[in-house]
Amino acid sequence: MKVPVQIICSLIFFMNTFSSCGPARHSAGESGAGSTPDAFFKELLQSNLFLSDSILKNKDSLRVQIIYTTIDRQKNGNPQFTDHYFNVNPDNYFYPASTVKLPIALLALQKLHDLNIPGLDRNTTMITETGYSGQTPVYNDPTTDDGRPTVTNYIKKIFLVSDNDAFNRLYEFLGQEYINNTLHQMGYEEAQIVHRLEISLSEDQNRHTNPVYFFDKNGKMIYEKSAESSLMAYAKRNTKLGAGYLKKDKIINEPFDFSNKNRLGLQSLHMILRSIIFPYGVPEKQRFHLSEDDYAFVRKFMSMFPAESKFPSYGSTEYPDSYAKFLLYGGERKWPDTAIRIFNKPGDAYGFMIDIGYIADFKNDIEFMVSAVIYCNSDGILNDDQYDYQATGYPFFRQLGQVLYAYELKRKRKHIPDLSSMRFNYKEQQP
Repeated sequence: MKVPVQIICSLIFFMNTFSSCGPARHSAGESGAGSTPDAFFKELLQSNLFLSDSILKNKDSLRVQIIYTTIDRQKNGNPQFTDHYFNVNPDNYFYPASTVKLPIALLALQKLHDLNIPGLDRNTTMITETGYSGQTPVYNDPTTDDGRPTVTNYIKKIFLVSDNDAFNRLYEFLGQEYINNTLHQMGYEEAQIVHRLEISLSEDQNRHTNPVYFFDKNGKMIYEKSAESSLMAYAKRNTKLGAGYLKKDKIINEPFDFSNKNRLGLQSLHMILRSIIFPYGVPEKQRFHLSEDDYAFVRKFMSMFPAESKFPSYGSTEYPDSYAKFLLYGGERKWPDTAIRIFNKPGDAYGFMIDIGYIADFKNDIEFMVSAVIYCNSDGILNDDQYDYQATGYPFFRQLGQVLYAYELKRKRKHIPDLSSMRFNYKEQQP
């Protein structure tokens, strides 16, 4: 990818300033609370006119939060992380949108792994039935090569184009209590993933999840997940945002209530991503129970471009290859540099844009992680689909990614990272 000359030049002062100092190194899982590395980001953002004038001066109204992790390899190849935080506040709510699909995909693989039933894996036929109002069944999947619905294909669709129905089917397979109790046990105490996406259902309907059946190649049922009703007690919240919201074509002049909406903080999302790229870079309780093959599968489809997928297949008009890559590309409809792969999960809804990504450049042997959120809703009206994604959100992610990438190109490393485990043959369609 060609980095604009002005971005690289503008970082000369920035890098000279910080070449001999920097924030303390944090161990995996440690939060930014109490640290004061915002000065690092202040200089970084000031190196870019858009980020300085539009973002830095309005960081609170835009509800911007950023976590940037530099990665330095030790002689034995083990990674050492340095976390930089900008405006990160776990009490500053943002709607996590499609980023909740990341832990759901991982938990689906974990549940299959922990069930440990012969013949049951992510490629087993998965049939979804109905058992409560608002539920819909799934008997086939025309986007697969043989028409069978599987956990594999749902996860592929989640990472390739952020498919909402795929998330809903895995939510139904897991059940609300399993999802939230497991995340809480892993240390993500603030997590509340309590509803399906895109479809309008009541709290009661979202507490109920479908019966799901798995069948072997001979049509024999090998596992049944019964219909469930969650009794989970949600942590009470009073989360209201905005000046008003649209309801049935009428503006209601009061804040929109997010108290019963999904919640997952940026630090948690950042650590969930780190656990997939560097399983031993997080505390043991934060590691998902996955096989090495599962890890490779997730990494491959997180970093694959839609056009590289045969099943499911996506048209380049609706799904350009930068479609799910906010960082570095942010809305640009162009073919990305294939020497750079972004292992990420973005999301946007209610004016919030989020991306959580690990970026690897195989040509220049650099790697880093960045997670960020921004609120793009200058008129303060929610639920009207009139958000500032194009004017504010996409440029923010594109230029933030490019500035960090330019900095990483110049940052000195004692040991060159071995990124071979992150390389995949994307022409090979088998997971």
